[in-house]
Amino acid sequence: MQSNYKPIGDYIERLKIKNSENSYSQLLGININKYFMPSVANIVGTDLSKYLIVEPGQFACNRMHVGRDYRLPIALSKKEKPFILSPAYDVFKIVNEKELLPEYLMMWFSRSEFDRNAWFYTDTDVRGKLGWDSFCEMEFPIPSIEKQQEMVKEYNVVKNRIALNEQVTQNLEETAQALYKHWFVDFEFPVSKESHPVPIAIGNVSGSQPLGYKSAGGKMVFNEELDKEIPEEWDLCSIKDFCKEMKSGGTPSRPENSYWNKPEIPWFKTGELRNSVLIDAEEYISLEGLRNSSAKLLPKNTVLVAMYGQGNTKGQVGYLKIEASTNQACCAMICENEEQASFLYYHLRVNQKEIVNVAIGGAQPNLSKEIIENVQVLRPELKLFDIHPFVQILSLKESTTREIKALNKLQTLILSKMARVEDKMILTYE
Repeated sequence: MQSNYKPIGDYIERLKIKNSENSYSQLLGININKYFMPSVANIVGTDLSKYLIVEPGQFACNRMHVGRDYRLPIALSKKEKPFILSPAYDVFKIVNEKELLPEYLMMWFSRSEFDRNAWFYTDTDVRGKLGWDSFCEMEFPIPSIEKQQEMVKEYNVVKNRIALNEQVTQNLEETAQALYKHWFVDFEFPVSKESHPVPIAIGNVSGSQPLGYKSAGGKMVFNEELDKEIPEEWDLCSIKDFCKEMKSGGTPSRPENSYWNKPEIPWFKTGELRNSVLIDAEEYISLEGLRNSSAKLLPKNTVLVAMYGQGNTKGQVGYLKIEASTNQACCAMICENEEQASFLYYHLRVNQKEIVNVAIGGAQPNLSKEIIENVQVLRPELKLFDIHPFVQILSLKESTTREIKALNKLQTLILSKMARVEDKMILTYE
């Protein structure tokens, strides 16, 4: 053991303060990614007086399935008010915050190396439970309180910048969907580029703008299939007719080591789409793997839809910003140009629930390439593809996504330095 490594149990105190007076009703759980989240448990008729209270600045963890999940769900409460947690969890606090900062300890818990060590400590229980005594025996480096403060500050600079970029990305997404509805559902698109320049549209969806097409008296015609009026020169078509080409993916044979994890072709699974721009994949395949499987090489600006997958993966959309391949659960849509592809991406995003409901109400519970091919698209007149803002918005999302990726690497680097803290290797970031 290095001289500055100490057992976790020397610095924490286990708490079992119950909600005996039913003072609190907000029930939270712990996500595997180490943050508190609203509980999904059915508590109708449940006696909440037996649940544990978590005060601000206290920790909670779920030691039940570490062997199965290879992670210890553990979180530090930064809530302003107390809340309650299942009595199956553990609540603890730091005994002396003049010796150990809660934020510093949470940084240690956030390391992938900590999770691997926790898995090593799990017992032989079929659920892979981590014993409390074993958890307390786990060791970590504890430098001076001044050094802890310095490291926490550096870590939070990166963490806050990631959060800021994630918020920017979310705002861009909300703006894009609002604009899609304004232009292509309400038919209030600009009559001309000069009367409604794109930068104004991006920055001000509902503010002072020139009248849109419908409000300005643009000519509308009745469409029997949609049972409503649509702008003249617009037409209804299927996604198959809208796209230049549609493809499904494939999976190279797993035993063939030469097919996998060579840094040649990014290979996306449905769980990676996440309604986002895609710049890097969790796995790569080789050119040989591509040639010897049904996987296809897809060009940049391909739109992807998850046809099936775990959880709420079905119907998720992704937009390729790189050349890549996918597994067979993804449907790939290739358009004539970036303008049409970005329009299609937001058409699928805005109508995502309706598209998924087609599968739910059909003979099969999943989407299929055939179902997606027949999804209807109200195709606008061609000149709108030259002025809609979706190419710009997706480019901005790509920039923030790339920055988040770089910051995540930096965050991991800071956490990795904790194990060498006695070497005084402290990084500085502005």
